[in-house]
Amino acid sequence: MRSYSLNELNDVLNGTVIGSTLKQIKAAEQLEKAEDWQISFIGNKKYERLWNNSKASVAIVNKDISILPGDDRAFIKVDNVDLALARLLTLFAPKMPEFIVDIHDNASIASSAVIGEGAKIGAGCVVGENVVIGKNVIMYPNSTVLDDSKIGDHTVLWSGVVVRERSKIGSHCILHPNAVIGADGFGFCPSPEFGLVKIPQIGNVEIGNYVEIGANSCVDRGKFSATIIGDGCKIDNLVQIGHNCVLGKFCVMAGNSGLAGSVTLEDFVVIGGSASIKDHVTIGQGAVVGAGSGVTGDVVAGKTVLGYPAQEAKTTLRQWAALKQLVTNRGVKN
Repeated sequence: MRSYSLNELNDVLNGTVIGSTLKQIKAAEQLEKAEDWQISFIGNKKYERLWNNSKASVAIVNKDISILPGDDRAFIKVDNVDLALARLLTLFAPKMPEFIVDIHDNASIASSAVIGEGAKIGAGCVVGENVVIGKNVIMYPNSTVLDDSKIGDHTVLWSGVVVRERSKIGSHCILHPNAVIGADGFGFCPSPEFGLVKIPQIGNVEIGNYVEIGANSCVDRGKFSATIIGDGCKIDNLVQIGHNCVLGKFCVMAGNSGLAGSVTLEDFVVIGGSASIKDHVTIGQGAVVGAGSGVTGDVVAGKTVLGYPAQEAKTTLRQWAALKQLVTNRGVKN
């Protein structure tokens, strides 16, 4: 385990050092659990109160910090604690699982598949006909890429991932365990004679670069054309994205949220956990949908909506406050 001095850490973070310590830092930890050989962080002034009881020798802090580190302790002031922490954690990240051989003997790879230089394919993986696997792609054991799909350079598929036929995935993407890309969209037509008739889903999925799809999340193929996930989107675990949805760049969807078919998220949209979006709705650029909300109509760019049916967050909060007051007053009278 490598250790770092205060100055070495600051060389990485490029902040301003307050205080001093000669202790070597071997890991990062939250304030309450940190030992004196660990670095922590204070991202909000309300957590300053935890510093005195913490054993951490060093903390990354925002520039508005109002306390001093104390004896044999130090702060590294930065413009953005979260970004600095992201850089810091790369220093202490454990090694990824290693491959003994690049292409395992138990992998099933079609003769027509093209495998890029430096790609690693684990035991039990399946690579279908006419698949293109880019340079330095990693397929962990028991992941699957079916016919006519393309995986961009440096993309990682964790175990259990299934990429259905004709899907296109960009470079530097991460697909976490059991994510499913390109399953059939949910399309059925009622029929007096046959009950529910399945509507063939003949489109595909196209995912941009630097996209991350969480564990057990599903991105359905389009009915006709493509379901599209733009560059830099980050999708949490247990998220459902329906057929023919289009996500712009750098959208965020938190866990258990879902998009029905043909939803459009413009660039930089944020969808909170367990929020649901009705089909054929457009969420404008930079809009935020609060956790647990149900969106039944379009949301204009930059607006924050909350509740069910979702409306401007300030309006929803006022309604909740009024309802709480009404219930409280009735309880007093009774």
